[in-house]
Amino acid sequence: MAIDAPGRVAYVNARLLDPASGLDAMGGLLTEGEHIVHLAPGLFADGAPVGARVVDCGGACLAPGLVDMRTQLREPGQEHKESFKSAGRAAAAGGVTSMVGLPNTNPVIDDEAAVEFVARRARLIGLAKVFTTAAATKGLEGQELAEIGLLREAGALAFTDGIKAIADAQVMRRLLDYAASHDLLVIQHPEEPTLATGVMNSGEMATRLGLRGIPREAEIIMLERDMRLVGMTGARYHAAHVSTADGVDIIRKAKAAGLRVTCDTAPFYFALNELEVGDYRTFAKLSPPLRGEADRQAVVEGLADGTIDVIASDHCPQDADTKRLPYNLAAFGGIGLETLLPVTLRLVQHGHLSLLGALDLVTRAPADLLGLEAGRLRTGVPADLVIFDPDAPWKVVADTMRSKSKNSPFDGHLVQGKVIRTVVDGRAVFPEGTA
Repeated sequence: MAIDAPGRVAYVNARLLDPASGLDAMGGLLTEGEHIVHLAPGLFADGAPVGARVVDCGGACLAPGLVDMRTQLREPGQEHKESFKSAGRAAAAGGVTSMVGLPNTNPVIDDEAAVEFVARRARLIGLAKVFTTAAATKGLEGQELAEIGLLREAGALAFTDGIKAIADAQVMRRLLDYAASHDLLVIQHPEEPTLATGVMNSGEMATRLGLRGIPREAEIIMLERDMRLVGMTGARYHAAHVSTADGVDIIRKAKAAGLRVTCDTAPFYFALNELEVGDYRTFAKLSPPLRGEADRQAVVEGLADGTIDVIASDHCPQDADTKRLPYNLAAFGGIGLETLLPVTLRLVQHGHLSLLGALDLVTRAPADLLGLEAGRLRTGVPADLVIFDPDAPWKVVADTMRSKSKNSPFDGHLVQGKVIRTVVDGRAVFPEGTA
């Protein structure tokens, strides 16, 4: 159950980081109830205001809470893998204050009641905020368009068939036509399904392991087709989890041509490559699959030059029964809420992005793309905050993660960047018990 927000809280001795305004300075921030009421460099240098509870940040970074635009929350229907509560706890531990779920639940989120259920359940739990996309086609079957207008009125932020591509070109054209006339966002899983019948990236390693490959062309062909359809319709189009060099280049050229196109990638695709599969390691079985090193480097370049707009966790919890199987039979997907921030910070540590530039990809950018009042440090906005130490090292141990499922591709990896405190609507939701 949600806990009432505290009265006044003064965050002192903080490195304020706001990608939206370019702020990077030591200072303080004051919240009252659910909102930020004041922030400034040097604020509280002479002491906190009378009557405010003081949180001394000790020089740590204070930034907008992360906005994760691609998560599979599994509720309703598969609560044994994840629930709003367990995902909320994992999000809070990772500094994520807003999550956007995919519609591939059971039942599918393809009517108003399902959209309203998500909002109601999230309010009751009172951890990270939960929003949802809705199905683009009824039942995610790729044939008949869902009631998109009604779903938007109910609160759906965008329209997608989740982990399925909208493969029928005529269906996609109708969807984009409708979306263009109402300025709605369509999100595509760009993978041609008749090509994507394997279990890992095509190439020498798949051959050596005796595993069926998924060619890079599955992503490339779908993106090339969709760019033509976007050009015909003028719609807003977003490509999810881009993973190939050619895919990044297609988006780059579409933007240069003036198309209303955006894309995201996940930490898996800029921090890992197909070598993670190793000796049939099923935690590294992802969709799209981990690619070769040249593709990984191209994704990093796409992030650095602004071609890729957003980093999303692509959180896909799978239980032990579906992951601890022979590689061919294991389910696709990896969890990512608790590792989103530290793996994103690798881009800073390796010199690819500034700290503000990296944070922008997980705060302001996804919030603006989806029209959310989030991702900024500004007076009057909800006090959704994360305090973190960007240099603190830790080891990812999947079994200790707060998600119900433990399938982290980063299991055993050393990372830097540790969340100290997460605040949602003025309430501290991490560490547990601090609200």
